[in-house]
Amino acid sequence: MRAALRRASTVRLIGAVALSALVIAGCTSTESSEETTPATETSPTTALRDIDTETLNGLVEDVAREFQVPGAVVILRTPDGAHTVQYGTGTRDEDIPVDAVDHVRIGSNTKTMIGTVILQLVQEGKIALTDPVSKYRTDVPNGDNITIEQLLDMRSGLFNYTETPELNEALDNDPQRQWKPEELLALAFANPPYFPPGERYQYSNTNTVLLGLIAESLDDKPLPQILQSRLFGPLGLSQTSFPDIADSSIPAPYPQGYMYGTNMQTMTDPALPEDVQDAVEAGTLAPTDVTDTNPSWGWAAGAAISTANDLVTWVQDLVGGQLLNADLQADRLGSVQPTSPDSDAAEYGWGIAKVGPLYGHAGEISGFNSFMGHDPDNNVTLVVWTNLARAANGQGPATTMARAIIDRIYPS
Repeated sequence: MRAALRRASTVRLIGAVALSALVIAGCTSTESSEETTPATETSPTTALRDIDTETLNGLVEDVAREFQVPGAVVILRTPDGAHTVQYGTGTRDEDIPVDAVDHVRIGSNTKTMIGTVILQLVQEGKIALTDPVSKYRTDVPNGDNITIEQLLDMRSGLFNYTETPELNEALDNDPQRQWKPEELLALAFANPPYFPPGERYQYSNTNTVLLGLIAESLDDKPLPQILQSRLFGPLGLSQTSFPDIADSSIPAPYPQGYMYGTNMQTMTDPALPEDVQDAVEAGTLAPTDVTDTNPSWGWAAGAAISTANDLVTWVQDLVGGQLLNADLQADRLGSVQPTSPDSDAAEYGWGIAKVGPLYGHAGEISGFNSFMGHDPDNNVTLVVWTNLARAANGQGPATTMARAIIDRIYPS
């Protein structure tokens, strides 16, 4: 259950670094006065490499077999056509094929949804990016100096509650525990901030939990209702939902989600100990079924549920300018900044990531790893999910598949 959520902070990604380890790098106002398209500067169209379904299937199978992934779904859309790969099974040792209509937990892809709601509230004049978080919460360390923008782009310095042993021990010993957002913040605020606000980038789920609570206070309704009324309903995302904290179910149809090892084993290093990796490779250690783990520990940072088909629609609308006015959409896409000096590092902005030419995010939570991205200049969309998170060696299967596919279709 090492989520883009939890992994983003430990890998330093939906947390955020190069896509091969992306865990950033899990979430419209119906009153918008105009339909919009992105007003950002566009780069010249790239001559993409051709790819057929057979080739795509081979890329998926290579990663799935290496990481012992039970099932995976990939949807790739380019100007040359659409391809869908459905690999493997939804339940280990059973012949239950996965499908693009299956519901999965999408982890930190949820952050793009929360970020969008906050920006809609900015657009409506209910909040400003320059507002200090202390205007809405008086209990936040350094709250007078942390802006709403710094919560969105992961530069607040606030401690990530998913790095605490209290949370990880509870996930191992009491996976059905219902976590209240205030409990998650209490875990974070019991630890000193990483650095003064704005000093650098540091992925922290604490930021997005705070934004979720602020959205609830400004919209005066629970977060599931906010997301439904502002995003899921208007965009026709009928298979996408955000559960109440008491709900650990996934709508049918859905695959089982698996993980190797325990949360405590991977709290500081996503890779399992060498002897455990050896046992996994030898086939003597099976993964644990964590499908029913209550996702409330991710809440606004990663609890949403969706399908591959819905994620295609979501990421295209997210990047394509259907949710904000033209100026704010342009500012959002322009907000992405490198997360590290590494030239291969992902970029992160206002609740949105960018890897290479694709804007989107990645997610990892409770046995599911996912990636979604859209390149508006070349009209490329890629969605990937696996029902294993993470691999025993600490890599994300879905993000590794995405990297292989991106490398295949874009000239180096």
